[in-house]
Amino acid sequence: MKPLFTKVGIFGIGLLGGSVALGLRERFLAEEVHAYDPDPKALEDALALQVVDRVHPSPGAWIEELELGVLAAPVGVLVEEGRRLARYSSPSTLWMDVGSVKGPVVEALTGVLPRFVGTHPMAGSEKAGVEAAHAGLLQNAVWVLTPNGKTDPEALAQVRGLVESLGAYPLEISPALHDRLVARVSHLPYLLAVGLNRLVAQDPHQELLMFLAAGGFRDLTRVASGSPRMSRDMVVANKAALKEAVEDLRAVMLELERLLEEPEALLEVAQAAKRTRDALPIVKRSLLPMMHELVVQVPDRPGQIARVSTALGQAGINIKNFEVLAIRDEGGAIRMGFATPEEREQARKILEEIGYRVR
Repeated sequence: MKPLFTKVGIFGIGLLGGSVALGLRERFLAEEVHAYDPDPKALEDALALQVVDRVHPSPGAWIEELELGVLAAPVGVLVEEGRRLARYSSPSTLWMDVGSVKGPVVEALTGVLPRFVGTHPMAGSEKAGVEAAHAGLLQNAVWVLTPNGKTDPEALAQVRGLVESLGAYPLEISPALHDRLVARVSHLPYLLAVGLNRLVAQDPHQELLMFLAAGGFRDLTRVASGSPRMSRDMVVANKAALKEAVEDLRAVMLELERLLEEPEALLEVAQAAKRTRDALPIVKRSLLPMMHELVVQVPDRPGQIARVSTALGQAGINIKNFEVLAIRDEGGAIRMGFATPEEREQARKILEEIGYRVR
């Protein structure tokens, strides 16, 4: 089974960049995954955690050899980084970004980076850094593609195929519509979380309020635990759409304030809100133990699962978790979880001895 790409470069090896890298490696979609990040510690961690194959402390001639470049830098520096990398790129390289704001990025980098496609995987966590990355973060996630009138159709089709191969669902909308929608379901909730925490912090009874804060308050304010600088850059980059969302929310809150005097009408609004909340899709993602996982590439032939499990069973190795990862129609991979690193290493040796490619 031939990988989709030979060499892939990840530019910004944090939560999202690291998760893309792990997805590429676990599903055998790239022969080599390279990473660049201005933070030497991030590169060191990426190598130590086997997120990538090689790291680079600076851009250079190695970029020209890439078949795919993934911009995963913070949104505040995405455009600047893309323009800088364009000087090193081959005209045939496919480029994409994973930033949470699309309008200014797509406008600035289309035609500057070769074969550029703007994208945004709707996945994330309040945790940051490559140590929090995992391929399951992207599995079953909606991954928005935001072409404009100048986007190369072949490049768009390639990115769509990559997203599907990573186990996500591609959704194609315009950059402007993306920014308006994300302002309401992602960026506005972040501002609300900041505001609610600020409300508590400024109260004369702050300590008592924090003691009384229950699960509901924690759930509502969870996103404020992320990186303040990255989140600040995100909301500022989308400020026009976000200001519009704030105005609309202000009107809604004034209506709810008025309905405090009309309990029956407030009940109807609350029931409608419950129906909306209950209709939200539940995204199921793979969360197997990261420290003791093994991924095995298998050919598209009958009996492969039985062959793998029998070989390990005969050696007395217990498989704690088992998941089949589809990779288009050319074969697939099996991801297994083991109780200890020693069992995982023993399993790796056994499977390699009988001819399987293992990561």
